[in-house]
Amino acid sequence: MPNTNKSLSEWVDFLSHADIPVLKYTSRELARLQLDEDSLSGRAIFSVVIQDPMMVFRLLRYMQTHKHKSQLQDLVQIEHIVMMLGTEKFFQDIPAKPIVEEVLHDNLPALTHLLRLVHRAHKAAHYALDWAVRLYDLHAEEIRIAALLHDLSEILMWCFAPDKMMEIFERQHADKTLRSQAVQQEVLGFRLLDLQLQLAEVCELPPLLLRLMKDGASGEQRVRNVTLAVNLARHAAHGWDDAALPDDYRDIAELLRVDVPKVRHWVGAPAIGE
Repeated sequence: MPNTNKSLSEWVDFLSHADIPVLKYTSRELARLQLDEDSLSGRAIFSVVIQDPMMVFRLLRYMQTHKHKSQLQDLVQIEHIVMMLGTEKFFQDIPAKPIVEEVLHDNLPALTHLLRLVHRAHKAAHYALDWAVRLYDLHAEEIRIAALLHDLSEILMWCFAPDKMMEIFERQHADKTLRSQAVQQEVLGFRLLDLQLQLAEVCELPPLLLRLMKDGASGEQRVRNVTLAVNLARHAAHGWDDAALPDDYRDIAELLRVDVPKVRHWVGAPAIGE
């Protein structure tokens, strides 16, 4: 583990070059595909990578730092990136290791928090993609990736500064009135949001992705989609009786221009009274 008493700029520099760990599932499934020529394809690799926000970040970071001068457009769609690289170069240049379950094997509480956060990110991405399709967004995959990576800095800090992240969690758990950003500032010396935005800029992640990850950056539909999907996943993780969910349902209903019961059905919330 690196020295965790770093400034914001030091963390940005470290994470922009660090060997980011991936999920054991990602490593295992990619290894299986690599040995199975009949099943190996860009689409098959995509279906594995998209489950893992850490692997998605590694792939985007790699692509943005290795793009050709003739490449005018930033690539966000993971399947397109894999096809552009080719399967051989993908496996050679972006190996699926280290494995996060091995990195944190001596710190099971931190690993549990990390895996829950990854699961939540996956749920947010699922919601965001579904709503983007319902809204006839022609680039729905960009929305999905933005939701998946919305809490990237928190995920990475659980990997590399688990003790600091556990302190933040325990302080907030002990006092529900504490604001997340205030505790982060006190424990880390900076806010995770600032780390995320600076990391995205330094790693040259696509500008659209950066804009979509900024809460309330604008009133545009795509940004709102991501924000509401992340909120729903976070609140639902506390249980379907979380007090914030009714407001989420109303906001989502407004976004999708449907009624609240339909929203509840679409997101898998139990019927009222169940």
